Amino acid sequence: MEKIKLGISACLLGEKVRYDGGHKLDRFLTDTLGKYVEYIPVCPEVECGFGVPRKSMRLEGEPDSYRLIITETRQDMTKRMVNWAQKRMIQLEKEDIRGFIFKSDSPSCGIKKVKVYNEKSMPVKAGAGIFAGIFMEHFPLLPVKDEESLHDLGLRENFTDMKSCIKYDKFHLDSYLFTVLRIFALEE
Repeated sequence: MEKIKLGISACLLGEKVRYDGGHKLDRFLTDTLGKYVEYIPVCPEVECGFGVPRKSMRLEGEPDSYRLIITETRQDMTKRMVNWAQKRMIQLEKEDIRGFIFKSDSPSCGIKKVKVYNEKSMPVKAGAGIFAGIFMEHFPLLPVKDEESLHDLGLRENFTDMKSCIKYDKFHLDSYLFTVLRIFALEE
């Protein structure tokens, strides 16, 4: 059976791409789910040219128009990230991915509850990371989850809903994805 392709934040596969040179290897994703899928790793910061290690970044501003700011230098990296992300969407279309697993709480990859800070450095709102937000807008029918939610059996099962089974470009059911996710949900 041909493996389906899922995009994934590269740090979750153990790639040392985080700002501090570390990773966030997730054994469930590599050892369990990884048996059934082919991952397309993406690290927005590295692919965008920010390098490793790098200064930490965070989201600042209004929830509808927040910015990606290097915390220490106050440099605004939003435009650079957005320009790269828009080009990366075109590449991901060609990969025929069927979903994406993002790193939670990341200012680039978080899909929800990413802190957005005000001018007084106080978290005032939560939103999606820059890359994740662009991805979800570009691929509105593809399922997205973060690694934390896939450790919750109930939320993991939601990843197998009808939306998960739709092939984005042709809107056909993909029963393979449904079967794979059911298998590993039962293994837990």
